[in-house]
Amino acid sequence: MTTTDTKVRMDPMRKTALVAGIFYLVTFVSIPTLKLYHGILNNHQLITHAGSNSGVLWGAFLEVIVALAGIGTAVTLFPVVKRENEAAALGFVTTRVIEGGLILVGVLSVLAMVTLRHDMAGVSGANNASLVTTAAALAAVYKWTFLFGQTLMPALNALLLGSLLYRSRLVPRILPTLGLVGAPILIASVIAAVFRINHPIMVIAGIGTLPIAVWEFSLGVYLTVKGFRTPAAVDSDAGGLATVESVLVDA
Repeated sequence: MTTTDTKVRMDPMRKTALVAGIFYLVTFVSIPTLKLYHGILNNHQLITHAGSNSGVLWGAFLEVIVALAGIGTAVTLFPVVKRENEAAALGFVTTRVIEGGLILVGVLSVLAMVTLRHDMAGVSGANNASLVTTAAALAAVYKWTFLFGQTLMPALNALLLGSLLYRSRLVPRILPTLGLVGAPILIASVIAAVFRINHPIMVIAGIGTLPIAVWEFSLGVYLTVKGFRTPAAVDSDAGGLATVESVLVDA
């Protein structure tokens, strides 16, 4: 086989890595949403007052993009990582789809608040109390979907995809290791939040969030810039590891 043939054969893998990397980077466009949502989620009285909803609408638009991009990462990577373990790869696709679905439910709850604010602006009297109650309920729905969709699901994603990439060595092992370290902390923090446990683990949830964020961003950059590691590089690593193990056994 000629060098040209090898390059042509590897092109699809490079394209897959590039698309997956771009999808991962796109998922970070939602970073401003919590700031954009802050007023409507935390000051339920706003629903009774007229005002601009442009910030909230932009936040909702960005979250829709994130939901679709997240699913895109799984669909793009599935044909590659299923070679390592098809069940785990399918699990990764499933958790990504659930994550996207929960994000969209959260978006719908926020948009429902926007609709109420627009349609009921200026309403006074006893209706105000019911509007504020409805706003509080919709805000609670968003916060719960955020907890499960954008905290628990990324942790499960990291466990599934991280383990697949760690074993396959398609990317440097330090990248999936970050996700595998942060995932258990995030899962524990979600359990604590569900059962309303006032525990220091809620404080260290940020410690778990940081490795997950770094893992996903670094994976996106690596796949976009470098692509998957070549079989030669993987074999080289495996050979080096075998040599080390041989030395240890001989010692």
